[in-house]
Amino acid sequence: MGVVNQHARRLPGSTADAGALIDGLAGQGDRLWPSDQWPAMRLDRPLGAGAAGGHGPIRYQVESYTPGLAIRFRFGAPRGFDGFHEFTLHRSGAGETELRHLLVLRLRGRAWLSYPLLWRPLHDALIEDALDRAEREFTGRLRSPARWSRYVRLLRGALSARS
Repeated sequence: MGVVNQHARRLPGSTADAGALIDGLAGQGDRLWPSDQWPAMRLDRPLGAGAAGGHGPIRYQVESYTPGLAIRFRFGAPRGFDGFHEFTLHRSGAGETELRHLLVLRLRGRAWLSYPLLWRPLHDALIEDALDRAEREFTGRLRSPARWSRYVRLLRGALSARS
């Protein structure tokens, strides 16, 4: 089963301004990753190709990194996730930049079932929280804050009780 999952948010300002959000991932003072609500993104060395780490049980390695513009992570776990996720910046005209997150997977084995039931709802909520952080960084407010569904709240409760 193939998965293509994209989230995007338009931000006021240039790609150079927004590039600092990507460049700060997994570092001190990371302003993009919502580690106040989700497991922090951690890497074994500074951001760059080959750095390995992840967040919670999700493992990946930096496959490519263009400072100020894009970063791609190749999955190592969970088992059955063959693919990548990435953050990229795109000019969207009128002094705006679009921050995109793209997840592309080929699912194997049990991941065919665990992705739609567990990982996708949690992933979608986490990424929307990250995009909220980006918007708040640039505007000081949110037009329409992301809200966790009842299902996401149930999954988070079950997972935190388990750990």
